[in-house]
Amino acid sequence: MLNHAICRFFCAGLLAFSLLANAQTYPDRPVTIIAPFAAGGDADIAARNLAAVAQRLLGQNVIVANRAGASGAIGSLAVRNAKPDGYNLLLARVGSQAVLPAMQKNLEYQWNSFSFVGLLELNPVVCAVRSESPFKNMSDLVEALRSRPGKLNYSTSGAGTILNFGPQLLFDVLGLGKDAAVQIAYKGGGEAALALMAGDADFSCGNLTSMIGNIKGGKLRALLTTTPDRLKDLPEVPTARETGFPQLEAIVGWSALYGPPGMDKSATERWVSVLQAAARDPQWIAATEKVGSTPRVLSPAETEKFVAEQYAVYDKLGRLLGLTLKQ
Repeated sequence: MLNHAICRFFCAGLLAFSLLANAQTYPDRPVTIIAPFAAGGDADIAARNLAAVAQRLLGQNVIVANRAGASGAIGSLAVRNAKPDGYNLLLARVGSQAVLPAMQKNLEYQWNSFSFVGLLELNPVVCAVRSESPFKNMSDLVEALRSRPGKLNYSTSGAGTILNFGPQLLFDVLGLGKDAAVQIAYKGGGEAALALMAGDADFSCGNLTSMIGNIKGGKLRALLTTTPDRLKDLPEVPTARETGFPQLEAIVGWSALYGPPGMDKSATERWVSVLQAAARDPQWIAATEKVGSTPRVLSPAETEKFVAEQYAVYDKLGRLLGLTLKQ
């Protein structure tokens, strides 16, 4: 009996040591964060900001890979189908992880088809025009939409993304219908902003991260922000509520870190500790705020609750506006 007890104790000790060793050895090779949109957009920027601090904390290279296409679905599916060992992660975005699942019911993944690691940041949404535009304020744009239905165009990162959802909600509030302006879809928020500056689009409503540099540089003019209060970096830009469209406050961008379903517990815990450290890291905070985002790190459980609420918002609005997508 004593020998059996000693064996059980010894074996339990070996198991605990093995689990600890596995936790301490992860990662033993580079980790890839897949950004499901094109380089230069919000997902790409957030992924690179996170990679910069994470590789210092992990002691391993963290590689950002852009897998753009299908409104973020291609990159998202790559992670959904990856091994759950923690070496392929997803820079999740509101468009690909909440809006798209809400509006495309035959999508190959759902809002909760992943392992939640943590929320990273919130991104205010702005509606903007190029600096040479005749639309000096939101009233000018609304008047043009009403007087010239279907003649203006706007740039987006795809039909199932927040860059399309914001204008569509505005059209509904104005009672103009979904064809009030023509959508021009690009592979990411960065390309949508470039199209706006080039004059290929009349306006765009996107995350501040992909526009703030050009707004401050005078190449773009912001007409409104969806935040409840004016942004400290853009104090002259009125809020949606101030311009008479409080409904647009429901449109907000965000970034989170996801893993494949059933992701290894030790890998998840290691990344949770990385995000907690990043939330206190001056370099990550400064890099995040520099592009107009608000750092907001949440636990896996808090992140799942937040995303569930976001999905419910877009599911309701999608049904209200009759916005559905097909593969």
